[in-house]
Amino acid sequence: MNRTSLLLIAHGSRRAEANADLEHVAEGLRARGNYPDVQVSFLELAEPSIDDGGALCARRGAMDVILLPYFLSPGKHVVEDLAAARDRLAATFPGVRFVLAEPLGRHPLLLEVLEQRAGEAVGERPA
Repeated sequence: MNRTSLLLIAHGSRRAEANADLEHVAEGLRARGNYPDVQVSFLELAEPSIDDGGALCARRGAMDVILLPYFLSPGKHVVEDLAAARDRLAATFPGVRFVLAEPLGRHPLLLEVLEQRAGEAVGERPA
């Protein structure tokens, strides 16, 4: 049994369809099979909160929870807010290891995604 959970974290929006995109990403991650337990959470404006999402992972038996920012850059939210959430969760669930992953940022595959989106904008088909 894989006892590692992903806590997928987005900023959150007042628009339900924006928040639904995160659940779509979570479903895709689950379907890949490497991390069957993927919990969505939001920094603000939507539920569940990061603290509530992390608690759900811990209560489902996770021994390791990877806080996975669905953010582009290591701005204030990632560096300060998500780190603080990790620390709160670790204090609340001392038997669980909470690890904060890097934001999407400079990952080289993002260049492919951006080129594809640019091509889509002008009606090109992906190569």
